[in-house]
Amino acid sequence: MSQSIAKPRTTAVILAGGTGQRVGLSIPKQLLKIAGKAVIEHTLTTFENADSIDDIIVLMAPGYVPDIEKIVAKAGLKKVTRVIEGGSTRNETTERAISALGEGLAEGEDRNVLFHDAVRPLLSQRVIDDCVSALERYQAVDVAIPSADTIIVTRTHGDDGEFITEIPDRARLRRGQTPQAFKLSTIRRAYEVAAGDPNFQATDDCSVVLKYLPDVPIHVVAGDEYNMKVTQPVDVFIADKLFQLASTATPEQMGEAAYRELLTGRTVVVFGGSYGIGKDICELAESYGATVYALGRSTTGTHVENPEEVDDALSKAYAETGRIDYVVNTAGVLRIGKLAETDNATIEEALKVNYLAPVQIARSAYKYLAESKGQLLLYTSSSYTRGRAEYSLYSSTKAAMVNLTQALADEWAGEAVRVNCVNPERTATPMRTKAFGQEPAGSLLSSEAVARTSLDVLLSELTGHVIDVRQQDPTAGAARASGFEQALASVLDRQDGV
Repeated sequence: MSQSIAKPRTTAVILAGGTGQRVGLSIPKQLLKIAGKAVIEHTLTTFENADSIDDIIVLMAPGYVPDIEKIVAKAGLKKVTRVIEGGSTRNETTERAISALGEGLAEGEDRNVLFHDAVRPLLSQRVIDDCVSALERYQAVDVAIPSADTIIVTRTHGDDGEFITEIPDRARLRRGQTPQAFKLSTIRRAYEVAAGDPNFQATDDCSVVLKYLPDVPIHVVAGDEYNMKVTQPVDVFIADKLFQLASTATPEQMGEAAYRELLTGRTVVVFGGSYGIGKDICELAESYGATVYALGRSTTGTHVENPEEVDDALSKAYAETGRIDYVVNTAGVLRIGKLAETDNATIEEALKVNYLAPVQIARSAYKYLAESKGQLLLYTSSSYTRGRAEYSLYSSTKAAMVNLTQALADEWAGEAVRVNCVNPERTATPMRTKAFGQEPAGSLLSSEAVARTSLDVLLSELTGHVIDVRQQDPTAGAARASGFEQALASVLDRQDGV
């Protein structure tokens, strides 16, 4: 009777030894915040969520180990087992990781190891899984993408500068990324051989295997363009914008019993709850046992642009229930027209309702949400990624909601208050109908589908995210966003999203 062979354990090693000097920082660049979180937290979370990864160790720049330990504890990253001080060079840091990985292994036991740059926070689950799968056949694996640029080889001639000596065939050139994946026994052996070379120096681990274990083939897994490395000052800006474009996939829907268990006894306050998405959220949450306060100008006489009325509404809900767990703001106005032809009253209304009101709601809700460790949910529009003619007021205020979400998620993280933003594709709401009239059946998301996704977000542990809701999944009525390709494509496709 044959026995099944257990799969080797797979460890992700996050290499975080950089100092940030090239980015002009006084702290390591992996501690720089992008989209509301430290770069390394984004990276660690990606591996935490990877089913193919069993555990994670971090090699951190000397003196900053406690900073990583705080991030790990605060984010609840369960797979991170060790944070070790890195060496003065990339080679030394890898050697320390190899030594740590070998501790406790039985004789003849092996494991998979993926070395990844901490400052590549946009890594996809697909690349991780492809690397782990490749290790079933190969001992060494690299990740690379085709070069879109022509690569030239130059030589310097004194004071005359550089001159081209060769232009390699671009079709055969690839740009290396990480992770680089190995059998632990293979990368350990490569470094053991390299130790005998007095001139040993390498900037990556596949080159060590290539040079010192030439008989070991190095398989190449397709990377992706978004797996960028935050190295130069411009990279910080680009990475931040990519995080904004790449809306987070919505949480999975739960069973009816789970919704009821999580919402019974909770208090939900919805500004803009008179109609549309807000009204559907109210009805849905109430059906699962929540106490819901549906606030709106036409029903309760609540004007979101009036800070006193916002304060009074929240105070009343708290006085009557003793808690506020979730605060949602779907209120908004859509005014289309050329800015130069827009009167002051219209401009003031748009700014008060679409921007100042969410700010006031957030400020008033904070103390209640800090007590309940609850969530504030805001709404943006598919037009936030690119302003266009006659939408200047609406698009700019909706872009502000994204930045407000990310900033508050960071600001309130210490009190465990979550802040998220839902970004629906064009949705059938009274506000849209008023602006555009009746549109072809089936061309718009239903407000019920957006409300269901909104409820899933409220009950999730997400914070600081923009959650894209798209009309592509026939089973849910709203597609789960899946990667930067969709996000970037949607920027080009959005012509009248609200």
